[in-house]
Order: sequence, then C-alpha cells, then structure tokens
Amino acid sequence: MRLFPIIPIWIMLVICIIMILIILKNNKKNFGQIAIVILLFLINIRIMIPSNKSLSLTNNLDVLFVIDNTISMNALDYNGSDKRLMAVKEDCKFIINKLNGARFSIITFNNTAKVIIPYTKDINLTIESVDIIEPISELFAKGSSLNMPIETIMSSLKSSLDKEDRISLIFFISDGEITDNSSLESYKDISKYIKNGAVLGYGTNKGGYMIAKDRFTDNEEYIMDYDNSFEKAISKIDENNLKKIANDMNVEYIHMEKQNNINKKLEEIKKMINNNLESNDKSSYEDTYYFLVWPLLILIIIEFNKLKGKTI
Repeated sequence: MRLFPIIPIWIMLVICIIMILIILKNNKKNFGQIAIVILLFLINIRIMIPSNKSLSLTNNLDVLFVIDNTISMNALDYNGSDKRLMAVKEDCKFIINKLNGARFSIITFNNTAKVIIPYTKDINLTIESVDIIEPISELFAKGSSLNMPIETIMSSLKSSLDKEDRISLIFFISDGEITDNSSLESYKDISKYIKNGAVLGYGTNKGGYMIAKDRFTDNEEYIMDYDNSFEKAISKIDENNLKKIANDMNVEYIHMEKQNNINKKLEEIKKMINNNLESNDKSSYEDTYYFLVWPLLILIIIEFNKLKGKTI
C-alpha cells in the first residue's frame, strides 16, 4: 500500500480536526458530519493498493542505437561549446520517448564494439544505459575505426529477425572520423535487415577541442596533439564517411545541429508503427478513492436534507 496525498497529510489533518471541533461544538451527536470529514481525509490521502493489471503500450519496432564513444565524441563543438556525446545522450532519450513501446538495443564502439543492452522493452533501463555511456579513456584509445561495429550490428539485427512481424530500425551515431589509417568498409549488407533509420552526424567542419578526465586527478583537461607542437587536439566531423555509411544502408543522413532535426524522420517512422496494449508483469498501484466517493455523496445528501428540514 502507498499514499499519494493531494494536500499534504499534516495540513489536511489540521483542517479536519478544526472541522470536527466546530461540529462537536454545535452538535455533539452529529455523527454524519463527522463521518463526512473522515471520508474527506481518507480521499485526500489517496490510498493506493498493489495491482498487476496494468497495460503497457507496445509496438512492432526494434530500434538499434549504434553509438560512437571514441574520445573525439568529447569534442566541444555542439551548439557552440557543448560536448558531442552529451548532445547524443539527450537526442537518444528524445528518440526513445518518441518511440515508446518499441524494443531498444544499444551498441557502442571504440577500440571494440559492445552490446550495452540487448533488445528490451524496458524504457527506464534503456535511458539509464544511455546515461552511463562515456568515451574510452585516452590512455587506452587506439584511434577511431568506423569498421569496428559492423559484425556486431549484423549479429544484433539477425537476432531481431527471430521475432515475427518486427520492423528493424537503426540509428548510427558518430562524428565520422577515422584516425587509425583504416579504409571505410561497406555497410551494404546491413541494408537487408533494416526498414528505416538514419545516420546521425555530430560535430562541425571547424572542429572542436577534445577533453578527457585526467587519470590521476579525475579533472577534465584538454587532449593535446603531441605530433603537432603540443597544441590542443582538434576533432572535425567527416560527413563524407557518414554519408557513405547512410548510402550503403539506404537510410537518410542527418547532421544533428539541433534536436528537432530528427523530428521529420521520427514522424515518418511513427507511420510504420502498429500499436498494441499488453499486460505488464511489473507491479503497479491502483487508486481506491472512488470507493469512498459514493458513501461521501450519500452522507452529504442526508445532511443536506436534514438542514433543509430544519429551515422549513
């Protein structure tokens, strides 16, 4: 049982005590009016009882986020001077809320590609998983390769095919930089497993300085370019790579300069959705105040008739 009071309990308690004292002063035997006050107090505290009868909205989408968390995603060139990865997190949560009811999965990639969460309908877990994504430490960074997640993406999308009547989407999120001297491989095989999605590009052509936490002090400091007279290292978006990936996967490329850049794509995706309501196994709570409303109304009618009779 839980309580969700409309008016704070202590305030309502004081009000009810004052009302009862007034009633007793005028008529010590007016139990009907006292019962009305007690019912008002109980209705106000909103007693909630456990229930497993809740329904949740579900749809036929499987949404895969593929998120670049190399150190360049900490470059300070989103919206002027914000971290790219902070913008990514907010935009992912925006997408998740807009497509609520879908199954979500998250892959991150830097030196390796990792499935952070497999497909799940748990929106809170998905948002929490987005929030904890951080760039790889500068100490362990080996350069950026956009080829790293391809096999992991394929494996994840194939697992989605095991479920009937599902529509797979992908949001590939990166600044497009390749810094390990590798050549970009083809993403064309992925197009066979997805129906929609987008490549979301972060960063600017001018670029931004990158920051990382110092491994000793935990303070954020600028990353230095030791091959260029110890200047601050700059990361720039490579839209050519991102557009090539988008073309291979047959999805749209969107340069994310502000959150509403994704709105048109989300509206397009929503038209593909088949929504359903299904039972939710998680415990929820059911209101009980309405059980008290009818006796309250009956008592009010009785007391009103009494007062009416006295005035005649």
